[in-house]
Amino acid sequence: MKKALLVIDVQNEYFDGKLPVSYPEGSLGNILQAMDTAATNGIPVVVVQHTAPQADSKTFRKGSREWDLRPEVAGRPRDLLIEKNLPGSFTGTPLEEWVRENKVDTLVISGYMTQMCCDTTARQALHMGLKVEFLSDATGTLALNNSAGQVTAEELHRAILVTQQMRFSQVMSTRDWIEKTLKKEE
Repeated sequence: MKKALLVIDVQNEYFDGKLPVSYPEGSLGNILQAMDTAATNGIPVVVVQHTAPQADSKTFRKGSREWDLRPEVAGRPRDLLIEKNLPGSFTGTPLEEWVRENKVDTLVISGYMTQMCCDTTARQALHMGLKVEFLSDATGTLALNNSAGQVTAEELHRAILVTQQMRFSQVMSTRDWIEKTLKKEE
């Protein structure tokens, strides 16, 4: 089994931009631990960066400070950096070709937001016949309030994790994933 860690949209927009992620606390630290574990254990790391397709977008505008990757992520080793314009990390990107060329059969999902790009990418991966491990505390979201209703960040995050575990992914904490990864190396 060959794994690859996806680090999805860990950009400034989710920290001090218009979409600050609030749950779970410590998700960035867990993402960084997963990246470090992957790098030291020969697991390829793919960093995904979202770009708004409209040049005048209020969020994820290419070249803006909010669009930039978090410095902690940008400064860590990676095997591939891809740019996407839609929630799914496979749509309109070279990710599927890279996965096939590198004989990856399992994707580990980390990043933002749980219910949007992480969830969509996990579902796409399952449809492609890949196994998915979804890191419960290395993904995150925010509270939402729109014309359909409102939901807390915790409720939204939990609902997506329960749904992922039901059919699409093996959901686990970063600590459990690291322990599992280190046991395989022994």
